Formats: sequence, C-alpha cells, structure tokens
Amino acid sequence: MEISTEQTLASNSDGITSEEDRRVIVPSKFIAEGADSGFEKKEHSWLAMSQIPTDLSIQVQEITFYVHKYPLISKCGYFSRIELRPQISDACCDLKLDNFPGGAETFEIILKFCYGLPISLNVSNVAALRCASEFLEMTEALEDGNLISKTEAFFTFVVLSSWGDSIAVLKSCETLSPWTENLQIVRRCCDTIAWKITGETSTIGGLANGEKWWFNDVSTLRIDYFTRIITGLKAKGVKPEIIGSCIIQYKEYWLPSTEPEREAAGSTNYGRREMQWKIISGRKQEEDIGPTKEQRLMVESLVSLLPPEKEAVPCKFLLKMLKMALLYSASPAIVSELEKRAGLVLEGADVNDLLIPSYAAGDQGKLVDSTEEKTMHNTEIVQRILEYFLMYEQQQLQQQHSGPLAISKLLDSYLAEIARDPKLPVTKFLFLAQSLPENARTSDDGLYRAIDTYLKTHPSLPDHERRRLCKVMNCGKLSLDACAHAAQNDRLPLRTMIEVLFAEQMKIRAAIQGSGQTETADKSDLESNASATNKEVNTLKIELEKVKLQMSELQSDRSELQQQYKKQKPKQRNSSAWKVGWRKIRKSALFSLKADEEETDESRNRPKQTRRSGLLRRRRQSVS
Repeated sequence: MEISTEQTLASNSDGITSEEDRRVIVPSKFIAEGADSGFEKKEHSWLAMSQIPTDLSIQVQEITFYVHKYPLISKCGYFSRIELRPQISDACCDLKLDNFPGGAETFEIILKFCYGLPISLNVSNVAALRCASEFLEMTEALEDGNLISKTEAFFTFVVLSSWGDSIAVLKSCETLSPWTENLQIVRRCCDTIAWKITGETSTIGGLANGEKWWFNDVSTLRIDYFTRIITGLKAKGVKPEIIGSCIIQYKEYWLPSTEPEREAAGSTNYGRREMQWKIISGRKQEEDIGPTKEQRLMVESLVSLLPPEKEAVPCKFLLKMLKMALLYSASPAIVSELEKRAGLVLEGADVNDLLIPSYAAGDQGKLVDSTEEKTMHNTEIVQRILEYFLMYEQQQLQQQHSGPLAISKLLDSYLAEIARDPKLPVTKFLFLAQSLPENARTSDDGLYRAIDTYLKTHPSLPDHERRRLCKVMNCGKLSLDACAHAAQNDRLPLRTMIEVLFAEQMKIRAAIQGSGQTETADKSDLESNASATNKEVNTLKIELEKVKLQMSELQSDRSELQQQYKKQKPKQRNSSAWKVGWRKIRKSALFSLKADEEETDESRNRPKQTRRSGLLRRRRQSVS
C-alpha cells in the first residue's frame, strides 16, 4: 500500500519564495522520475536546476548530494544544530553522514520531502524513512505533518493491520538495527504477528486445524525475530506440539541436513561439503562446513526455544540438532541439553539417527580425517544418551516392557553398524553392549550378529579379548538358526562354541519333547501342557522297556534251542527240539499277538476261512 504526500516549497531566510522550476541534484545511482521531479542526472551526481546556486554538499555512502540549506534546516533539526565546516575548495563535501539509516536511497526520498515534492510510503521504505526521520530529527516542533508523524501513522494504521505488511516490514528491519530496536518497530511487529497467529487461527476452528498456515512466513524471518514470535506464542498458551513443528520447519529452511555427511562418514570418505546458508541479510550464500557465529547462534537459539514437554519434538529432530551442535561447536550446555532430551524419547530413533560422526576436538567442527587414529562414530555421546534413557525409565517406576525391548533391538543394530569400524576399541564395544540390563533382551541374535561382525572386522583380536567379548552373549537366548551358525563359526572361541552346541542340544530336546512354549502362554497352560507331555513320554518309555524285555526273552530262547540242538542226535533233533521250541513260542507274547492277528483276519474274511483253516491245520501237523 502506498500513500503520496505533497509539500509546498518553503521560502528562504531572505524572503525569496522557491520557484516551481527549481531543481535539486541527487547522486548517479538513482534514476530521475522525469522533468516534473525536479532532478537531473549529471555524470555521478544529481544537480539542482535552480536560479539559486546550491550551498551545501552532503555525502551519504558513495554519493554526494548538492542541496540548499534552508529546505533542510526548516524540517530537519539535525542540520540546524550542527556546525557546518566552511567550504574548502579541496574538500569533496561539506558534511558526511556515516551510518545513515537506509543509505543514499532513503536520503533521496527525504530530500524530495524537504523540497515539497511528492513521496510514496510503502512497506518497503516506511521502516527506513521512520529511522531516517528520527536520525534527522524531523519532529512536529519544526513543522506540522513532518515526516516522523507521517511514517508513524502509516506504520501504526496500515502496516500493523495487515499480516503480509507486518512480515514485509519486519524483514526490512534486518539492515536497520539498532534504530528499529530503539523505535520499537521490531517489537510491535513481532507482537502483532503473534497476536494474529493466535487470534485468526481461533476463528477458523482452533490451532489444530489451521496450525501450518503461518509456518512458511515465520520461517523466513531472522533468528532473533523468530525467537521473539515463538516466545510470544508460548506466553499466549499455544500447544507445544505446534511450536515444535514450527521450529522443525524453521530448521529445515535455514540449516542444511547432515545426512550426506553421515553417508560420507560411513564410507570412510571424510570430504568437505558446501552448504547453502541464509544469513542475516536474508540471502543464500555458499559457506564452508566450518562453523560461523551466525550458524552456531541459530543452533543454540533453536534449542533454547524448544518447549520442555517431551512430546513437543521427535527424537529424530533432536539427534539432527545434536549433530548440528557438534558440527558447529555449540556450547557444552546446549549439547548436554540435546543429549538429555534425546534420551527421554529414544524409542523414536533408528540406527541412522544414532550414527553421529566423530569431529576433531578444537578443529572447528571439521570431520576427522580417516588417516587419523579416530573412530568413525562418536560412541561416547550415544552412551550418555542411553544412560539418560535408563535413568528416566528407572524414575518412572513402571514396567514398560516395550521400551527396553525396542531399545535393545536399536542398540544391537547400532552395535552391528559401528562394529565395521576397524579402529573401534573392544572396550567401547563392550561398554555399549553391557549397558542394558540382563532382562532387556529376549533374544541375543542381534548381539551375536554384532559380535560376529566385530570379530570379522578385527581378525587380529587376541584370544582373551575374544573370550571377553563373547561372554556378553547369552547362548541360551540364541535361536536355533543362530546356534546352527555359531556352531560352525570358527571365529568364536572354543568354549563359546561348546556352550552354543550345548544350548542347541537343549533346544532340540525341548522341541522334541514339546516343552517349548511361546512367551505369551498362560502359566496354567504351561503347567498342564508340560504334565501331559511328561505322561506321554513316560508311557512311551514303559512300552519301550516291555519290548526290550520281550526281545531279551526271545534271544535267550534262541540260544537255548541252539544248545539243545547241538547235544541231541541227528534223528531226534527235529522232533524233540521243535517240540520244546514250539511250546515256548506258543507261550510268548509275539505268538499270541500273531494268533490274535490271524483271528482278526479270519473274522474279516469269512469266505476264505475254510481254505485258510485247512492250510493252517496241515502246517501245524507238519510242525508237530
């Protein structure tokens, strides 16, 4: 929105009234609006086309303005109270305005206002004109409707009533510090934006439905302005989840992701990478990976803005911010705060989030060169995060089985990843592996995979270190597949292989006996199933003993028959031996069983009974 103002040309101190064709000369950087504007460009300056020669030269930045004293003194208290030095032929100008708010462009607009030419107020120049008019002391005491009152009215009634104008003016204030701070322009814009966020969202059904309509605009502001707006939203009771979402989007807009660095670190390629940053000026610049003051300030400010509630931001965002804090050498207090908060919500992380590259201490956040004796990943920070998680779980005094189990799987996967580092000491690996309580893992398959990966990456590990490493693993918690693999793994110590074989036999025996039960089975069902299985096993054992006893009796009868056969004469062998043997065979259980079977067959096949009985009678007579 623009407002045009016109001023009549004032008379000078000698009573001479200014002419309509009077011209003022302004610098070469600005293009004249035409003949009616009263300015004409000549080389690198603007000259005033007037019958009265100019008597004052003012330099602003690289441009020199040749003007008349009276129009400026009549509206600017600054020029009336300063003592102008006498004009010297060698001097380039009579007055030099250093650090003038808004620069030469704003000073040109003020000159037009002083000469009574129309000017336009809009959202792009109102803040600069307000600061410049304050600098030149253009108050109402000198003239009614002076520039201070006009810019203040435009800012109050036009800018602050519009969301877009407030955002635009706030962005224009970035180069006008500290004037905008002293004149409360920034504070009033931030308060208005915070009020509009809470007020307008409540009219469309609450913050939950319209929570993201303002994210994009607020995310483009400078960090100190963003901090003021978020602080105002907290004071107005906005939900922590909404504030956390806005902080996440602001981080994604201003701070680059560290995922390429993580991939480079995982492949031992620690090259430097260029990042695009938006700095205070609002423009993107190519920056080195080394930290700067602005980047470190942004990370620390965002962490300090996080709501205290644990559900405000996810664990993935906290770990990303932790990588940023380490990369750009944030203060130890910020790093510790991120570690604690990440420990509270560690269940929401994955393996890639925990792979934090190691940075050289005191090297301004540079990635460690792969030629140095440094580990690829920072395991000390993960250890501290895990300690905060266990401490928090202990304070809760609740049996949350899903928490430790999920963390155990996460930790085992993390151990398998860092085990590929050939420079990782076994002490660090053991320290992380032993961090969880013994009952936290229901299965040690993941831990076995990590240990096997570490042994494969470190083939020269001494035997005592191998035994020490394998003691962390509980062979009884390995699955049958893991036991089968470990039994043939020559990288494991001999004692561990024996324990694995024993555990495998126990599992196979339990599977055969049917004693293996699922974890979710009820205790009473377990007992009943175990007792039924034991009864069946005992019955089978009894039947097996009976069969063995019968077999032994048959063996003894056979040996006795053979002895009798050898003692008797050839003529009597066939008759007497077969009689004795036949009596014993008829008494045995096997013969009775065979007879029963034959009787059953006879009852089923009655048409063939006569023929079979005849054959059976002849066989018996021949045997007798």
